[in-house]
Amino acid sequence: MRIEDEIKSKGFVSEKAKAVVNVMFTASFLHSKISCQLRPHALSHEQFNVLRILKGQHPKAVAQKDILHRMVDRSSNLTRIIAKLKEKELVRVERSVSDRREYEISITDAALEILEQLDTQLRNSSAMNINLSASELFHLNALLDKMREEV
Repeated sequence: MRIEDEIKSKGFVSEKAKAVVNVMFTASFLHSKISCQLRPHALSHEQFNVLRILKGQHPKAVAQKDILHRMVDRSSNLTRIIAKLKEKELVRVERSVSDRREYEISITDAALEILEQLDTQLRNSSAMNINLSASELFHLNALLDKMREEV
């Protein structure tokens, strides 16, 4: 469905304005679909993002600052996210041996199991059923990457 129909708009001042609204609307649309998959596991998108980062580095621990640099939403309160994940016993937090001011975070087996379940659920969910061909997805990714380039 066209963005004008989705948001009940008569039009946009420019194609650029339309593209920006379209990207934001689509991001929100996908966010909602993925939320439905995360809800049964009591995970937020930010917590899920941190767990995915940790899984990618497993079995190594990751410094808090390195997690922050890899997050999708870098304005998130990482200290709070990690505290919640620790409370749920999904991460381990230890002081760094090389820098006592830093903490190293590692993922637990329980979190790895949850991610395995979520990967299967997301793969089979409507959130990942994107109505685009492989070629269209390639071009979409290239265009989105280009959109974020500094002018």
